[in-house]
Amino acid sequence: MATTTIKLSTKVHHKAKQILIHFDYDETLLDLVRTLPERRWSKSLKHWYVPYSEHALKCIKSTFKNYSIDSRALYKGYNLDHSKLPKKYKTLMKFYIKYLNGKRYSKSTIDSYSFLVTDFLMYSKSKELHELTLRQVELYVEDVFLKRKYSVSTQRQLVSGLKLFKSFCPEVGYDVLELERPKKDRTLPTVLSKEEIINLIRLTKNLKHRAIIALIYSCGLRISELINLELKHIDINRRQLLIKNAKGRKDRYVIIAESFLPLLHNYLTTYEPNYYFVEGQKGSRYSSESVRKFLKSSCKRAGIRKRVTPHTLRHSYATHLLENGIDLRYIQSLLGHAKPETTMIYTHVAKKDLLAIKSPLDIAVKQFTSSENQHQKVVISGT
Repeated sequence: MATTTIKLSTKVHHKAKQILIHFDYDETLLDLVRTLPERRWSKSLKHWYVPYSEHALKCIKSTFKNYSIDSRALYKGYNLDHSKLPKKYKTLMKFYIKYLNGKRYSKSTIDSYSFLVTDFLMYSKSKELHELTLRQVELYVEDVFLKRKYSVSTQRQLVSGLKLFKSFCPEVGYDVLELERPKKDRTLPTVLSKEEIINLIRLTKNLKHRAIIALIYSCGLRISELINLELKHIDINRRQLLIKNAKGRKDRYVIIAESFLPLLHNYLTTYEPNYYFVEGQKGSRYSSESVRKFLKSSCKRAGIRKRVTPHTLRHSYATHLLENGIDLRYIQSLLGHAKPETTMIYTHVAKKDLLAIKSPLDIAVKQFTSSENQHQKVVISGT
């Protein structure tokens, strides 16, 4: 099988849902994509696309059957065709969403839980409620999750959604004690060096983009906190930002960097936003997709080859605070973490204490030089 990966995603374009097809330039792939019915090239999207349908998906997979197809992005929008859901389940899901709202879960949590539970019910649509056993859940994971290459964190969300669904609808056949969440991935966050951060800010030419990157890093903001930040919550005199209704419905204060104030003044006087710190067209809320897009371009300009997202800037902020000797309790408060264990991950990437550890190779070379070759430097490079 060819090693090239075909990436599929969805987007509303020309007032209709489209399947976007992305791959690195290849003449063979270009010839193949041109055989798809109703395919078009978009100059604005810079992608090939076809109108969304199950038939189109099958056609794409058949056309590129000799290539690896990454279709994970197709399922990130939490949109399902509810017309295929039996009527009994449609009504049930309507009241399940109402139940979640009553529990005061955030919109993003409700969206993800309802999407995953609905998808499970669509997979099990021929079953009655009492037939939705633990084995049925396992089959759904094996047949759907693995094929879509869903992450472990998404599977943990599925288990959480199903546990709440059992509380809402006791008639289902599985027991909440039977549902086990898979262990979290112990991956370390990507962190930029201080030099990379400065270069990234300096080489971002657009003033608005530069202000966004500098603010995210200097205050350790989540992307949702940036795009929801209102001007009235910026206190320049006290050098503070009030982050309202952040993750977990918590408010917190963060410190504005003194070095950021001239850039902040320059940005505010140039763009004159009305309500939000950063605004889109006609004063609308700025999109997270736009931030990710220009951040990628800025990283390329700065020669940064790491995979960088807006959250990487937050990781870098926390790690650099720790390296500067700030107590973990204060970092936890500044980041808005509910548990200290979440903040502890930065102890694994901070280099302040690690650099103080001498490698046994360094010690061996030094000891060898001092004991047996006092007048000759030991070189292990071979030159």
